[in-house]
Formats: sequence, structure tokens, C-alpha cells
Amino acid sequence: MFPIRDHNPSSRTPFVTYALIAVNVVVFVSYWPLFADQMELQRFFYTWALIPAALTEHGVWHGLFTSMFLHGGLMHLIGNMVFLWIFGDNLEDELGHGGFLGFYLVGGLAASLFQILAAPHSPVPVVGASGAIAAVMGGYLLMFPRARVDVLFIFIIFFRIFPLPAWVLLGVWFGLQIFSGASTPADGGGVAYWAHAGGFAAGLVMMLPSWLRRGGPGYWSRTHGLPPHPEKLYRRTTIPVVRRRR
Repeated sequence: MFPIRDHNPSSRTPFVTYALIAVNVVVFVSYWPLFADQMELQRFFYTWALIPAALTEHGVWHGLFTSMFLHGGLMHLIGNMVFLWIFGDNLEDELGHGGFLGFYLVGGLAASLFQILAAPHSPVPVVGASGAIAAVMGGYLLMFPRARVDVLFIFIIFFRIFPLPAWVLLGVWFGLQIFSGASTPADGGGVAYWAHAGGFAAGLVMMLPSWLRRGGPGYWSRTHGLPPHPEKLYRRTTIPVVRRRR
């Protein structure tokens, strides 16, 4: 399942969301040539990525922040930016530009710390904005649990777009991170599941005061769990069938 858009565009221009996407893209393009030389790429990541062992054993801390703007490949970057584009604008609407930027950065820091707690002596570099974006997703779930998100479902040769409420999509995503983190060695490389889960939980906690100030469950009653502005209606989307030539 891959989310492609939500039905609740923000009521004002999400400048910080756009800026974060632009910064991530520019940073990736700046070291894109290194992918042709794996030794140089590895050296670059060992300098700027988050390496838990470097922090816990040698006090090298800058990777907590710089790792948020690095990605391990083009699809890694595209996937993260799509998630940020879908879920970031509504949260920026609620928190304001400066508040959202702080929320994003603190969420990314919390995600990195969770990954360090899971594997404090791991020498494996950790990169990606997904921890910070997971925090955005956690905040989104608390504020807009019934917001509709269009999800592209792919199963072998079956393609279909389904609108799902945010609580279903994000709840399943969070559950998968917990399950995968519990069944995969945290220091073995691959996906940093505990950074995802930690960022998501941190986003929920950080968003809690704003939710309570708006009335908590009473806020959900007033907004029906949706962003407080009109939903955008899309025409039904279909996946074209490619027929075999004779």
C-alpha cells in the first residue's frame, strides 16, 4: 500500500513543508555523483550519517541532525518526500510555519535517539528523513484520524486506488514498524524500524498539548476527525488496463 494524496489540502500555502522537500532534494543532488563510487559514498555517510556507536562511544553527535537530510537512494528520497507532502501541510496549518519546523526537527531528533536506544553500539550509518516524517504522521493521526487518504494498493498484477481513513493507514503502518522492529536485529542494517516507531510516538506526544487545548475529544466532535476546512473532492481515479497486442 502506498499513499498518493489526501483529500484535505491545507487552507494556506505550506511554505515550510515545501522548503523541507526542496532542502532534502538539493542535499541529495549534491552528493548524487558519489553513488558511482561506493568507497566515496561510504566515506561520506560515515562522516555525516547517524552512527550510534560514534555517539555512544566517541561523543560524535552532529549526525543526529545531518542524517535527517540524507537518503540512501532515489526511491528512498521519493518515498519520504511523498509522505511529507501528503501529511505535512495540514499539520503546518495547525502549528504555524515556525511551530511546524520545530516539531519536524524535534521529531527527527527523537527518532534518532530511539534508534540509538535500540542499538547503542551499532556501527551501521543511519540516514533518512523518515524519523521526522513519522513524527508528522503521528501528529496527523491525533489531529485528523478520519481524514481520507488515497492509497495505491498493488498486489502482483492487481492495481487499485482506495480512499482510507488516516487512522487505518497510519495505524497499520505503525503496527508494521513495531512488528518489524521486534523481529529484526536493530544493529543489522536495512530499515531503521525503531527510528520510525520512535518518531511516530514522539509526534503523538508532542501534538497532545495542541489537541487538548482545542478540546481533546470535543475537538474531534466538532471537526469529525477531519481538518477544519472543506474536503477536496476528486473524480474517481482508475488504473488503465494495458491490453496485450496480437
